[in-house]
Amino acid sequence: MGNMRAIIQRVERASVTLRETGEKRAIGRGFAVLLGITNGDTESDAAYLADRILGIRILGDDAGKMNLSLTDVPGAELLVISQFTLYGDATTGRRPSFTAAARPDVAVPLYEHFVRLLRQSPIPTKTGEFGADMLVEIHNDGPVTMILDSTAKKS
Repeated sequence: MGNMRAIIQRVERASVTLRETGEKRAIGRGFAVLLGITNGDTESDAAYLADRILGIRILGDDAGKMNLSLTDVPGAELLVISQFTLYGDATTGRRPSFTAAARPDVAVPLYEHFVRLLRQSPIPTKTGEFGADMLVEIHNDGPVTMILDSTAKKS
């Protein structure tokens, strides 16, 4: 059973710049999603989180209440960034261990599957680049930050 993890930040704008090439990928209003994949995660975990992210109602309505999802807001966008450090363990010693993060041969296909699922929705979705050194810029709106993981899914 997996425990794929997503940190969702409601943003006014967000971007990633690939350090090696200088290429910048940016969005306006929507969500920046930091995705962590651990050992045992499956396509079912990715589908669960993609569905939750598309449906979560944390965008403000006309009264300023968190009542709207991405699909309710014209022009809303997604930026997805893989982040193995979400599975860093710093409970002992001074240097974190990342053994709980899935190895690239497992994580890359699941990350790509997750992004494909999001791109099947009407929400424009941009990504960072798996394993690349990136400069991430997030202009959190609120601030609103939610943590979702796939352990809550029903089997």
